[in-house]
Amino acid sequence: MPLISRSWRIAVPFAAAALLVLTACAPTVTIDAAADANNPACAPMMVALPDSLAEAKRRTTTSQATAAWGEPSVAVLRCGVTVPGPTTDKCVTINGVDWVMKETENNSWTFTTYGRNPATELILSENKIPSDTALTQISAAAAKIPSTGGCL
Repeated sequence: MPLISRSWRIAVPFAAAALLVLTACAPTVTIDAAADANNPACAPMMVALPDSLAEAKRRTTTSQATAAWGEPSVAVLRCGVTVPGPTTDKCVTINGVDWVMKETENNSWTFTTYGRNPATELILSENKIPSDTALTQISAAAAKIPSTGGCL
């Protein structure tokens, strides 16, 4: 019996150290949650998100109703952002989901679902992941939030 007891005393610290090393290899992405991130309508979309966008693998994030892909992050998603009102910004429809698109000052693109409450925001780093590929893969999940209207 003393041999088993000694084995456990040695194995437990090694297992804890291994777990610490494994979690340190996959850094978590810090993302601020959207104002309406705890809206229950975000949940079906979040569980339907793909494990990868193009070649970028999904990573863990610090906030509810958020997702990130790539290392460093090339795509960041937040559910529960402010629902956009009428706009003159360009709107594209991908697989039945309307997205309003805006270029930002830091060479990235922001796509926000239009006609869905809560709204979802997808930020793509410029020239890191094709927007048509990302939006095609994300739209199936975004469609889990019912449509209340669309682009004209």
